[in-house]
Amino acid sequence: MLTSGGPMIWVILIAAAIAAAVFFERWLLYHRAQINSTEFLNGVRNVLKRENIVEAVSICDATPGPIARLVKVAILNRDRGREGVREALEEAGLLEVPQLEERLNLLATITQIAPLMGLLGTVLGFIKMFYGLQAAGPYAHVGEMAEGIWEALVCTAAGLALAIPCYAGYNYLVNRVNSIVLDMEQSATDILNMVTEEMEPERP
Repeated sequence: MLTSGGPMIWVILIAAAIAAAVFFERWLLYHRAQINSTEFLNGVRNVLKRENIVEAVSICDATPGPIARLVKVAILNRDRGREGVREALEEAGLLEVPQLEERLNLLATITQIAPLMGLLGTVLGFIKMFYGLQAAGPYAHVGEMAEGIWEALVCTAAGLALAIPCYAGYNYLVNRVNSIVLDMEQSATDILNMVTEEMEPERP
């Protein structure tokens, strides 16, 4: 059936392979990035209470994801005061979010153009059919129409079959990104308070 789809079916299949690769690569990245932030921050807090900065940084290095990198930035900039730590966290956050959103535009683009590729294949199929009819003249029969109709229908179905899961996958990944960003914002606030409170000298 796929071989009946003409040349456009192979373009659609290549786009499907790219979309699948992007989805699974992003899914794995988000799966690693979304950690138990409460447990992680509690572990860092216990280490900071012992004033063991090296161990705290080592914990951040051993933990994957943007939250651990934000916490590391806060620890390394603790001597700059509350406003300095806040600025450092904001700058780090501006670098982390684009990395999370990377390649999502490619998946969105495939979602939008998949039905158009199917439509193009449909048009090419009908052109092929009418060309065959014209060449056959009055001796045309159904068999000469079938090949073009097959090509048109297969491409239409393939384009829609690609667009639907791509759209669902894109929305799923966007929701994962939003969840991670919210977790980053909450963790940034917590580590800001933690670092500034733990590192400020006690006042008499």
